[in-house]
Amino acid sequence: MINIVFFGTPKIALKSLEYLYNSDKINVLAVVTQPDKPAGRGHKLTMSPIKEFALSKGLPVFQPKSIRKSEETIEALKALKPDFFVTFAFGQILSQEVLDIPKYETINLHASLLPKYRGANPIQRAIINGDKETGICTMITELGLDCGDVCMKEIIQIADTTNCVDLFEEISDKSPELLEKTLIGLVENTISPQKQCEDGVCFANKLDKEECLIDWNKDAETIHNLVRGIYKFPCAYFMHGGKIIKVLETKVLSGSGTPGEFINTGKEGIEVACGEKSILLIRIKPEGKGEMLARDWYNGLKH
Repeated sequence: MINIVFFGTPKIALKSLEYLYNSDKINVLAVVTQPDKPAGRGHKLTMSPIKEFALSKGLPVFQPKSIRKSEETIEALKALKPDFFVTFAFGQILSQEVLDIPKYETINLHASLLPKYRGANPIQRAIINGDKETGICTMITELGLDCGDVCMKEIIQIADTTNCVDLFEEISDKSPELLEKTLIGLVENTISPQKQCEDGVCFANKLDKEECLIDWNKDAETIHNLVRGIYKFPCAYFMHGGKIIKVLETKVLSGSGTPGEFINTGKEGIEVACGEKSILLIRIKPEGKGEMLARDWYNGLKH
């Protein structure tokens, strides 16, 4: 039995924790997750999905504000004598003191094909940049940013209609088995971690608010990729009548006109001219309203 401590916070990591917990080859000793945070209109303190699962199974839960500075947490983890730490979207940087605790290594699940898209937003950046494929890999965690040796990889195709929520879900589904195979392979010496090639290194930087504002002077494909890449996280938008109009679903068309101009409307939606070609707005969310078909919003404007 391989003894691990699982580090994770958001929903994307939940299936991996569940899978490893139910594995007959893995023993989850404890969970480390971010502190509870205010959520919703009432700003009520809310547990992470990882903590909820851990408590339901009676697993010890550690929630240091900063694990690098929490001697109490570090000493408790040392006492567990784990074979591995497994991290997946934990949200904090580990110190060398923490990395030295496991018998073997700290294994991280990263949502890209390293060395491409090191950093915070690999899923969204892959779609925004129009990539046709991405993937997941397990890697040995080092102090640098996602620079450790890669243990295993799996390629994931990105369709022209895939949005970031779709890709989050697929990565969530495919990660558990890859993590288990990696842990077993490292213990049994059936896999050999490979150093990352420095050619092709690029970083998936955090999104800023300015990036989310649609620039109609750009080509339709670029705008379509932006809409897919930040679908609901946090959402591409444009301004109309002084209000924010979030864009949820689009389609590239071959029309032309002055960038930003509504050039056609129909049953499918509103066609907007771009710097090159045009884009069809299918679903939107106007400020202060719920999600709706773009055509219904446009008909409301006319009336």
